[in-house]
Amino acid sequence: MTTAADLAREFLAQKRIAVAGLSRSADSTAKGIIEKLEETGHTVFALNPNAAEIDGRVCYPEVGAIPGGVDGVVLVTSPVVSEQVVQQCIAAGVPRVWMHRSIGNSVSEAAVAAARAAGISVIAGGCPMMYQEPVDFGHACLRWWCGLTGRIQAN
Repeated sequence: MTTAADLAREFLAQKRIAVAGLSRSADSTAKGIIEKLEETGHTVFALNPNAAEIDGRVCYPEVGAIPGGVDGVVLVTSPVVSEQVVQQCIAAGVPRVWMHRSIGNSVSEAAVAAARAAGISVIAGGCPMMYQEPVDFGHACLRWWCGLTGRIQAN
């Protein structure tokens, strides 16, 4: 049986990852995820249909606009926006999505169902920073808590 940790490792082994939901907020969860992925050698693309650039990062309006495509998309959006981004992932042939859930919640059951029906590997819950080494103490605790409570669905 494939576990959430297995899917997280497989997701994070990819090099080209988009993060949907970057905002201008100084404490943006998406910004933290982007920075961690960049620090660990990933090529990261920011998705925000309302900005051409945030903090010097080019923002793409949708998944299909990213040149060369991506191997996975992390959603740090509202559940309604997650449904829209999953439709973009289906259209663009993205094989994996991760719907962030921690302080905020990006998980939409409709988006999960649509992605799975399209053959996309889905992680519904948790945060990539819970698995991307080196894991800080707070995210290690979150990983333990999510594992204990079953707050991450994966297929």
